[in-house]
Amino acid sequence: MTASVPAFPADFLWGVSASAFQIEGSPTADGRGPSSWDAFTKEPGRIKDGSHADVATDHYRRYREDVALMAGLGVGAYRFSVSWSRVLPEGHGQVNGKGLDFYDRLVDALCTAGIAPVPTLFHWDTPLALEEKGGWLNRDTAERFAQYASVVAERLADRVPMWITINEPAEVTLLGYGIGEHAPGKGLVFDALPAAHHQLLAHGLGVRALRAAGARQIGIAASHSPVWPASDSAEDRGAAELYDLLTNRLFADPILTGAYPDEGLASLLPGPVAEDLKTISAPLDWYGINYYNPMLVGAPQPAAAGSGFGGIEIPADLPFTFRPIEGCEHTDFGWPVVPEGLRELLVSLRERHGDRLPPLYITENGCSYTDAPDPVTGRIADTRRIDYHAGHLAALHAAMAQGVDVRGYFIWSILDNFEWAEGYRQRFGLVHVDYETLERTPKESYAWYRDVTKGGR
Repeated sequence: MTASVPAFPADFLWGVSASAFQIEGSPTADGRGPSSWDAFTKEPGRIKDGSHADVATDHYRRYREDVALMAGLGVGAYRFSVSWSRVLPEGHGQVNGKGLDFYDRLVDALCTAGIAPVPTLFHWDTPLALEEKGGWLNRDTAERFAQYASVVAERLADRVPMWITINEPAEVTLLGYGIGEHAPGKGLVFDALPAAHHQLLAHGLGVRALRAAGARQIGIAASHSPVWPASDSAEDRGAAELYDLLTNRLFADPILTGAYPDEGLASLLPGPVAEDLKTISAPLDWYGINYYNPMLVGAPQPAAAGSGFGGIEIPADLPFTFRPIEGCEHTDFGWPVVPEGLRELLVSLRERHGDRLPPLYITENGCSYTDAPDPVTGRIADTRRIDYHAGHLAALHAAMAQGVDVRGYFIWSILDNFEWAEGYRQRFGLVHVDYETLERTPKESYAWYRDVTKGGR
């Protein structure tokens, strides 16, 4: 554990992250309704190891043990998500008091431990009753989200210092509705664009509802990556620009500038777009960045038809392909390790948006390494994870030195957990979970991050 990091400001917020569907389990306990992901995991062939999240890490019953792990880590904040269908089993209407009580208890436990609760209201698990009515293709889902936000904030706003409306609307749009690798499993390609607009509208309506309920410090957690053209050819540069438009600017620009980045793209979106943009661009207190790696993108190639990235198969008829980034290490998920990409991304966001860019938080950054406990000592020497985070913190510090206002950093994730379509094949946690016994074992990266949060270098 020799990897050191630069000195960060004394008030810099160190945190960890998780999401409800990936860790809670207990899918029917205390009146919880099913979500789109519950249905998706039951469809044969959807999850690569054939697993489901009915137990996951059993956080619903073991949350006190997990809060104690966070307290031992010394973090200042825990970013979790609220299961929409645990609070509103039908997505709207009758509130499930027992489900809301769980988050009340979790928030109290975090506050008692001196850890700031940072709830995300939507982390991909749409209530199934709403999904069956069109999900994010249906404008009504945005209205339902605002009602749900009010319910949660009215119960928790007195103790929650930071709020996140939606996590990674780009992934829900592209992976869930565009190519069908994630729930709800649609393959609509560009016909998935209404899902992007309706999530952005839900975000804006959610900001309004949260503020009305007394919530403060409201942001969003958006995924962003630098997009590099595979070559200097016009074809590769055009493909990279289109991918950047669809994954970065389609989501950031409406929130930060009140306009879509391309008029032709805006014309494909449903509803009164100009009026909706006034809601979508409601001022934020901060903006969250989920960063994992850059993307190297080029024009379609016949030989690359159906090629993928990180285990995700890409349809052959898309107007771009992903190329491998060489000359760097890769995680056990196959993702390139490029810390410099984080600095590049942050500086480019500031240059593009200037004073319109609010303070930033890194709301996710992490890596999958499948290191197992030593059979004799039980130690989990995940030195590659330590090096990964040390490198990204150095890049983050460099961006801050260039004037980017970053206030905090959340590691993904506190626990190994159910990794969506991968099932349990990937491990992102600082804490190892034995999925047979559910025993938690802190890895060496846990001890390293504890030193970081306490100012040890």
